[in-house]
Amino acid sequence: MGRKVNLSSFTMRPVLAARSLPELYIPFNLPSPVGSEAQYVTDAMCSGHLAGDGGFTSRCHALLERVLGVRRALLTTSCTDALEMAAILLDVSAGDEVILPTFTFVSVANAFVLRGARPVFADIRPDTLNLDETRLERLITARTKAIVVVHYGGVACEMDAILEIARRRNVPVIEDAAQGLFGRYRGRWLGSMGALGAFSFHGTKNFTCGEGGALAVNDAGLVERAEVIRQKGTNRHRFVRGEIDAYMWMDVGSSYLPSELLAAFLLAQLEARERVQAQRGSVWQFYDTNLRGWAADRGVTLPVIPPWCDQAYHLFCLLLPSREDRPALMAHLNDAGIGSAPHYSPLHLSPMGRQFTGRPGDCPVAEDVADRLLRLPFYRTLTDRELGRVVEALHRW
Repeated sequence: MGRKVNLSSFTMRPVLAARSLPELYIPFNLPSPVGSEAQYVTDAMCSGHLAGDGGFTSRCHALLERVLGVRRALLTTSCTDALEMAAILLDVSAGDEVILPTFTFVSVANAFVLRGARPVFADIRPDTLNLDETRLERLITARTKAIVVVHYGGVACEMDAILEIARRRNVPVIEDAAQGLFGRYRGRWLGSMGALGAFSFHGTKNFTCGEGGALAVNDAGLVERAEVIRQKGTNRHRFVRGEIDAYMWMDVGSSYLPSELLAAFLLAQLEARERVQAQRGSVWQFYDTNLRGWAADRGVTLPVIPPWCDQAYHLFCLLLPSREDRPALMAHLNDAGIGSAPHYSPLHLSPMGRQFTGRPGDCPVAEDVADRLLRLPFYRTLTDRELGRVVEALHRW
């Protein structure tokens, strides 16, 4: 328990001013339109083209390619599908091994397990909670087919070291930038540095169409095949471009195209990226400014952002002193009308992970962090009044 803190003592944000609202429940996450989604979706409905790869999809592709500087961007129905495409593109098959952090979402493992590969779980750094690059090389064997890095919270992994190891050992790198769109590492966009990059537009992400994703293809040698795999294994993309008279079954693949309705909604979000990121950055800074002293007093660790990383402002999490603190703090926040959430459970300790020889003690940092981490409400339309309630509740805990 601590002293009561008055809202007037908080450092306010420059982007969103406080407003007078009733004391309603503050959810953990709340997707919000930017304003032009309804018009774009209506335009898509009136266009006569509702299936994938219409005009709105093309505009999303062009925007991502132009801004991120990737060779090819392809919308998918989810980040999971983008990762599954990556597994097919790299010919992952039975007997292969794929290195990935244990502290991540299950889709990262499933994409490769579905191809018959064995996931090799890597521990994470205690600061950024990203894959620990100092422990990476010892996990590489003659069977290693790919290294998957996950930019946790939109903060970049140590890509220079990882890419150098991968180059030396001739292993391709896949960037899971599901939380990292428009984040950067030493000036380079997340998702643009590995052979392939995967993004998410799920309802919990900075930019959303409810469900959606994208694959960034940075290796020129993979572009043509990526388009085939995405179109059910056919060369339909060439037919649509007028390059051939008919399309045929060319390769394995599946139906990974989102509809034009989703692409239209997403385009509106992407076009407002500067405003969205400024508002999310403002929320992040409010927490960081107003919780720094409290955290030091309580032994709580706040997010660590290396100076060479421009984060994507995806989340704000607390690392609590003990695992017993988390359920107590979650209950305290809930009583105050505030949502919160833990995050990943280490994959190597899951029932499925144990089938791949995962054992307690394999990844000690992830095992320690997973039970102490708590995410605070984070979305761009949080007001200063609402943020003040969250901070005050934490000070009272």
